[in-house]
Amino acid sequence: MPKEKTLEILMVTMPYQGHLNPMLNLGKQLVSKGFHVTLITTEDGRHRMKQNLHNSEVQFEFFSDGLSLDFDRSNGDALINSINVQGSKNLFTLLTRLTKVHNYSCVIVNPFVPFAIDVIADHGIPCAMLWIQASALYSIYYRYYKNIDSFPNLEDPNEKVHLPSFPVFDVRDLPSFMLPSSPPHFGAYMNDLFQSLDKVKWVLGTSFYEIEEDIVKSMDSLKPIYPIGPSVSPFLLGKKETTDFRADMWNVEDSCIEWLDNKQPSSVIYISFGSITVLSQKQMNSLATTLKNSNKSFLWVIRSDDSNASELPLEFLEETKGRGLVVKWSPQEKVLMHPSVACFISHCGWNSTLETLVTGVPIICYPDWTDQRTNAMLIENVFKNGVNLKCDEDMVASTEEIERCIRKVMEGPSAFKIKKKAMEIKESAMKSLQDGGTSHQNLDKFIKEFIITNTIKA
Repeated sequence: MPKEKTLEILMVTMPYQGHLNPMLNLGKQLVSKGFHVTLITTEDGRHRMKQNLHNSEVQFEFFSDGLSLDFDRSNGDALINSINVQGSKNLFTLLTRLTKVHNYSCVIVNPFVPFAIDVIADHGIPCAMLWIQASALYSIYYRYYKNIDSFPNLEDPNEKVHLPSFPVFDVRDLPSFMLPSSPPHFGAYMNDLFQSLDKVKWVLGTSFYEIEEDIVKSMDSLKPIYPIGPSVSPFLLGKKETTDFRADMWNVEDSCIEWLDNKQPSSVIYISFGSITVLSQKQMNSLATTLKNSNKSFLWVIRSDDSNASELPLEFLEETKGRGLVVKWSPQEKVLMHPSVACFISHCGWNSTLETLVTGVPIICYPDWTDQRTNAMLIENVFKNGVNLKCDEDMVASTEEIERCIRKVMEGPSAFKIKKKAMEIKESAMKSLQDGGTSHQNLDKFIKEFIITNTIKA
């Protein structure tokens, strides 16, 4: 550990909640070990964060992605084109200014800023990448974009995929960015990342070794990944944070915790689809009908800030009054730790998945895009702490299918088996972060290596 002087570390990420929070979690760990950490993201992120940035242990710097603050950034093609050209130049300018007064030991990027890797290399600073998805996704992307393994015809969703250390799975369960149906700029973005990976010295993972052991081992002879997770907030690990800062883009409704306090243990279905996914009207109707007919209590997060947001069926709130609560945004960590919560209907974004792994909450998977279909496949077939909804070609699960999955995770022998597995994973996750645990060892190894790298460089 650094003793004579404080070593400085930079982080670079896009300003999405699912990108910022894993970087912040790692940043806080590094601060607790004596490092000074600065996180760089784009200007629009500064304006969307709900909390005072001065409350964070991690310092912030910002650069423009080349677009005005009121530009609709859901236009992915325009955003990527702008950030690759103008954003890259602006990041270069910012990094040049910062390095005149700071001596950074390392810059840690996440996978979705490939343009930053070249900027960092031009400044001669060692680069690490924090992989913010499952290690399985890293393995799939690497093998595909580096032409390591053969893949089937990706036009046919029913084709089988055979990869080292994976169960056989369908093409439909590959990350959506690889599929022909995905906008081409996403595939180009991932290709750029993996072609730039030779300039990255270390790849760290937000997962933990025990949950994906064989997959992690299979990458050792290619480009190793070192899991240092589960990367979740200290609160979920039973620790007290020095600050409560998180990159929330919406105001949370803490009143839902008091509502949960009045419910029976393991009786409530929690439903949330994260900060990006928006349900179609058919998906909304099917889920609402199922919850209305289920006679079970539920807490449902429905964001109302999106112009494309679907609407709840008329009379739904009145018909479920007392046993159902709908909020615009929840304190998800507190919800998942609450004893009243029985299961989580989730889009299976990796951050939400990690949070369920460390809280032992069974998952009902309702994935949409990017890594979510692959995560759902892992949950059902590898982790075995949940079930995956079967959907039609419009990604709509029928009421009968949702009812089937609710029964499977809440009733009878199957529910007991899934809950038992979820609790075993929780215990394994906690052990990985303890002194001598696999994640603890991997993080210490990374720190020692970049300190040595800087010593040799000096």
